[in-house]
Amino acid sequence: MIARVWRGTVSAEKQKEYLSYLAGFGFEDYQKYPGFAGAYLLHRSEQDRVHILFVSLWSSRQAIADYAGEPIEKAHYYAYDLTCLIDPVPTVEHYEVTAAGSLNPPCQAL
Repeated sequence: MIARVWRGTVSAEKQKEYLSYLAGFGFEDYQKYPGFAGAYLLHRSEQDRVHILFVSLWSSRQAIADYAGEPIEKAHYYAYDLTCLIDPVPTVEHYEVTAAGSLNPPCQAL
C-alpha cells in the first residue's frame, strides 16, 4: 500500500468552505478510481492561515498514476483548488505503508 501525502495552505476565511470541498468532492473523486483504499484529511490553524494535510491510501503506484497521471509526484489540482490555495505546492510525497490500524467505529467527517 502507498500513502500519497499532499499539503496545502488556505486563508482562515476560506477554511470552512475549502475543507468542506475536500471532504466532499475530494473523497468522492478518489472513490471513482480502482485502487483507492481510504484517506485522511487533517488541518491546523496558524494565525491567519490554515495548513491542510491530505493523506490518501492506494493499492499501488499504478493506481496513483491512473488517478493523477505521470509523473505521480506532480500534484493533481482542479480549478477550484487554485482559487483557494495560497502558493499551491507543485508536488506530493509518497510513502510505503509499513503498518496500519483501524478505528472502531469507523471515523466520520466532523
